[in-house]
Amino acid sequence: MTYFYFGVTYYYMVCGAISLHGPKLLLFSCYLHLFLFELPVAGGHGRSAFGEVIGRLRSRPGSRLGEQPGRRVGLFSHIAILQEYRTCVKECQNTGITGSNIISHCQSRDNDSTSAGSSWYTHEPLYLQWKQQNCMTDCRYYCMIQREERRQLGGLSPVKYHGKWPFKRVSVFQEPLSAALSALNLLTHFIGWLSFFLQVNYRLPLRPQTKRTYYEYTGLWHIYAILSLNAWFWSTIFHTRDIDLTEKMDYSSAVAQLGYSLILTLLRTFNVKDEAGRVMFAAPILAFVTTHILYLNFYELDYGWNMKVCVAMGVVHIVAWTTWAVVTHHPSRFKVWIVIFGGALAVLLEVYDFPPYKGYADAHSLWHASTIPLTYLWWTFVRDDAEFRTSTLVKKAK
Repeated sequence: MTYFYFGVTYYYMVCGAISLHGPKLLLFSCYLHLFLFELPVAGGHGRSAFGEVIGRLRSRPGSRLGEQPGRRVGLFSHIAILQEYRTCVKECQNTGITGSNIISHCQSRDNDSTSAGSSWYTHEPLYLQWKQQNCMTDCRYYCMIQREERRQLGGLSPVKYHGKWPFKRVSVFQEPLSAALSALNLLTHFIGWLSFFLQVNYRLPLRPQTKRTYYEYTGLWHIYAILSLNAWFWSTIFHTRDIDLTEKMDYSSAVAQLGYSLILTLLRTFNVKDEAGRVMFAAPILAFVTTHILYLNFYELDYGWNMKVCVAMGVVHIVAWTTWAVVTHHPSRFKVWIVIFGGALAVLLEVYDFPPYKGYADAHSLWHASTIPLTYLWWTFVRDDAEFRTSTLVKKAK
């Protein structure tokens, strides 16, 4: 209850800072709900990046180190696998050496904290914490790669480590393909937003008295765009470097995206135009989402509870857009249907999880690829909606 009141207190502070996914990602959550509770998924749980809600919801709960996809590992075999990996990581963190690899972050930790002649920033807690995180991350990576190479020589399939498949790095990128595709999603959102901005401000007529757009949801879509860019930015960062900070920022951005998108969905599908009505819709959702984000960041990063919250918001979102597409006579309603069915097909990539091909392309990265055309299509619908509503209002004004 304390977090609830704290969230309400900071409601106005964060209402402009939280972000949202496009309806395509919320749609995925609705279909995922059916699979999560009806169909068992071989190989444990996936790990998502952006916000995007689907893989993220199935990430940590119940995933076990060394579990083999599709079958149970014997008790003693599982213990041996777990102990081998943990021993490798522990020795690496202590010595800075694993196999033929030398981890500079681990070897310089003590020097950073004890050398009086070193630079001032090497004594800062944040810098030392960053070095420690890099040491642990690098040790986990090299121990994982060494063990997977031995497993591959023995004809064994890859297993998950800390809920994630073993990916091969490219430079600083831990999951290079997912990071690149997240960046492409960010670019697609930016291009869609830019085309929408140019259309409503320069191609469509403006109100003669105020010189403002006729389209009643212009400001809301601008916020949608800015905060979507924020969410995909943190998705890119998270897939580049997975540490506690980037994980929390990624999860928080995704949840915030989901909540704001739900607000925008309800306002558009119910055609809410007056400010009082919009506040009535937005206030309770913003208060709840703010409280939930505070809970995840400052109390407990509860993946199971986060899954339930995101699925619940996703179900409401999909029901609203589906109902609207059925009853409306909007000329571009077919685009909404394409996004709905396209999202249903894309979610299968998350359900039928598989190890990364050649260490790079897994089901989640392909799901990231599938959201790019859906994002482009959604922004064309937003532009069509602005043109349709503007023409309708101009005819009424005449």
